[in-house]
Amino acid sequence: MDTELSPAEREQVARLPESDLALIDAALLSHVTDQWRKVARVVGMAMMSMPDHTEDVPDAFFARRVALLVESGRLESQGDLRRMRFSEVRWRSA
Repeated sequence: MDTELSPAEREQVARLPESDLALIDAALLSHVTDQWRKVARVVGMAMMSMPDHTEDVPDAFFARRVALLVESGRLESQGDLRRMRFSEVRWRSA
C-alpha cells in the first residue's frame, strides 16, 4: 500500500513537531478543491509547495495526513485512501 511507512520512516515522522504537522496539513488543504482530485496529486503539489520542510518526510506520510483530514470530517473521499493513485478527495460538501 502507498501509505505504508518503514520502521525508520515511522521513527522519523514521530519526531515531527506539531508546528510541522500543521504546516503539512495546511499545504495539503491548500491543494484541495470542491472537485474530486487524486490524493497523489494533492500530496505531490503539497510537497512541492514546501520543499524546505519536506525533504525528509515521505509521501506516504502526507497521504496518511490526508486520511486523517478525511477522518476528522474536513474532507470527503472516494476510493481506497491507502492507495493514493486510486483515491480522490475534495472539500466536504454541504
